[in-house]
Amino acid sequence: MGDYDEDTAFLGQTGPFFWNTFFLLNTVFVSTGFNGLYIVFVGAAPKHHCLVPDVNLTEEWRNAIIPVTIVDGEAVPSQCSRYRLDVVRNLSAEGYVPGRDVNLTNLEEEGCRDGWNYSREIYQSNIVTEWDLVCDNKWKVPFASSTLFVGYLVGSLISGQLSDRFGRKKVVFISLAAQCVSVLLQSFSHSWRMFCIMFLFVGASQISLYISAFVLGTEVLSKTMRVLFATLGAFLFYCIGYMTLPWIAYGIREWRTLLAVLSTTAVVYIPLWWFIPESPRWLITQGRVKEAEAIVREAARKNKVEAPAVIFKEVEGMPPFKKYTMLDILKSKNIRCITLVCLLLWMAINIGYFGLSLNTSNLSGNPFMNCFLSATTEVPAYIVSTVLLKKCPRRALLSSFLFIGGGVLLLIQFIPDTLHYVALALEMTGKFGFTMAFSIVYIYTAEIYPTVLRNVGMGMCSSAARIGSITAPYVIYLGTYNKALPYILMGSLTIASSVLNFFLPETLNRDLPETVEQMQECQG
Repeated sequence: MGDYDEDTAFLGQTGPFFWNTFFLLNTVFVSTGFNGLYIVFVGAAPKHHCLVPDVNLTEEWRNAIIPVTIVDGEAVPSQCSRYRLDVVRNLSAEGYVPGRDVNLTNLEEEGCRDGWNYSREIYQSNIVTEWDLVCDNKWKVPFASSTLFVGYLVGSLISGQLSDRFGRKKVVFISLAAQCVSVLLQSFSHSWRMFCIMFLFVGASQISLYISAFVLGTEVLSKTMRVLFATLGAFLFYCIGYMTLPWIAYGIREWRTLLAVLSTTAVVYIPLWWFIPESPRWLITQGRVKEAEAIVREAARKNKVEAPAVIFKEVEGMPPFKKYTMLDILKSKNIRCITLVCLLLWMAINIGYFGLSLNTSNLSGNPFMNCFLSATTEVPAYIVSTVLLKKCPRRALLSSFLFIGGGVLLLIQFIPDTLHYVALALEMTGKFGFTMAFSIVYIYTAEIYPTVLRNVGMGMCSSAARIGSITAPYVIYLGTYNKALPYILMGSLTIASSVLNFFLPETLNRDLPETVEQMQECQG
């Protein structure tokens, strides 16, 4: 097989074809910023307390029937209990005054037998208010979120296989359609179980879309544009979707309508089918050389350069290349070692990032603005990573920012509560480090694996990241036994992965490997 980058060098590193493909593919990532993250609003628990039915109570007793509890040193109405209604009703009928004639602390409490009364100050309705996912059922909201991560895991495993078999472009648009339908059906959920099941499909289609579009852009674009696409492009456009979401949610406070509107945004992507090309690299691995040449010639026409008479000389007339699966990764010792290190890297980054997110102090103020600010904090990291990746070695960069993130996890536990701003500064530094690591590891992994295994490798690594996100809450739970244990565990794992990273081959200024043999030659 010939060298694709060398065979297509006449196209140049930039030009209308590359820029058009760059922007059109990046618009797809905006939709991934919408979907999945809406659980922040759809699953938010508004202020609530036990519903008091319309029975004969004096105003004093109606105001006093909800007990007062102490939360973080502040007296607040209880969210999950009330004084026994039959006892309060009798006391009210006999003319007793709460606090004067009756000591409320001596009254027996009961659960919210008649349901809850929810504040509609922020949300008109969501899954919490519709299915009473509070108190004993509070666990159902994080469980619903975990089904999204399980969907990510499933999508990561199957998307690579489908993309390598049927093509990058087809899987991108099939995943886009599946994401649209899944979110729309989720808006019609008649129960919490149905919501969770559909959330699994949302996660599977979303991650499949992200990985397939990422690989397609990596393979179609030139070496120079590839770095820009994999850092500032894909991640930044994802952030645009993330930053836009809270403003849509601000305008639509009813969860079913919100999901329906988000699902319909996929309609704008239908025309892109005729403008986004299939990966010529993938077509060549399938023996479809004429189709690959047609795409490259069209690229030459758009870039206003002349293509040679025969572009892919060494592959002309060859039979289709072997189709690879996950089992092929296990056959070679070199690929097994590379894959193991990549899996550990992706898992450590995900656990560390999620651990810092769980530890970050809740921002006071408007939840829509908080979501917007959370998204914007990642933008500087993507911009810096774009600049650094152009000239800096991947191994050194990734290890440096992993060390920063892991160091923060180890240090933050020693910061006293009185030094809140120091802890906050460390958390933001750690988040910056892990965001940088995320943007670097995506392009690094894509550059390590050859075309015939790239989607499979990316899918497996993304699966490891999903396992990390599913595992992280249980790691955090270890804090109930020892407060420092989760951070020691996560910090040590992250720093260890920064050392393991040096066993991977360096890919700076190297052509993308096309075959397994070329990947093995890259060992450094």
